[in-house]
Amino acid sequence: MVHPVPLPRRPLDPGTSGTVRQWYENELGWATAPGEPVRLVTGVRFDVLEVPAEAGFAALRHLGPASPVALCAERMRLLVAAGSAEELPGLLDWLEWGALDLDLTATGAGGQTEAPLPPGCGPGRVPPGPAGTPGSRPLPLSRAVAQGAAVWLRPPEPGCKVEQVLPTLSAVGGGGGAPDLVRLVDTMATQCHRVRLRRACAQPIAFS
Repeated sequence: MVHPVPLPRRPLDPGTSGTVRQWYENELGWATAPGEPVRLVTGVRFDVLEVPAEAGFAALRHLGPASPVALCAERMRLLVAAGSAEELPGLLDWLEWGALDLDLTATGAGGQTEAPLPPGCGPGRVPPGPAGTPGSRPLPLSRAVAQGAAVWLRPPEPGCKVEQVLPTLSAVGGGGGAPDLVRLVDTMATQCHRVRLRRACAQPIAFS
């Protein structure tokens, strides 16, 4: 597998959004999209599966500890191997989930996803810098730090090639080191269906 060429290091830029963008581009080598708020480009190093958080927690047992997972309000976003978004519809059909309206979406090539706040980034703080630099310093609050922003439940590790730890179809039946995307999707689909049924049962009965 040919890995993407790391991005050139971005010069320091004051402000919360600037430091968040620098952390992703300089420390992780991930591409970000122009504009604010900071958004990550999908389909290059990873795709993103998104489900209700209630359903997502049940799928975490199928992920390795280094596989990044983010939370945004009541939604969970799981990073998976690039190309998985394209495979998802066929995979759901093969697992016999394709006929149901599941709250399971995927973002892949040509897409973007909100950049979760890096570890340690919160009100008045910035993400850790390179080795030997302070991990935080005062910063004015911004919308990126407001309540409801996406945050990492399992953050990516600088220096770790994320492609090697993400769920992928290539590991099915083989000796690959990445988790199995089939089991992950099947578990998420099952849990999404259960959440859907619980919500439907919780709706008040309408009388005519």
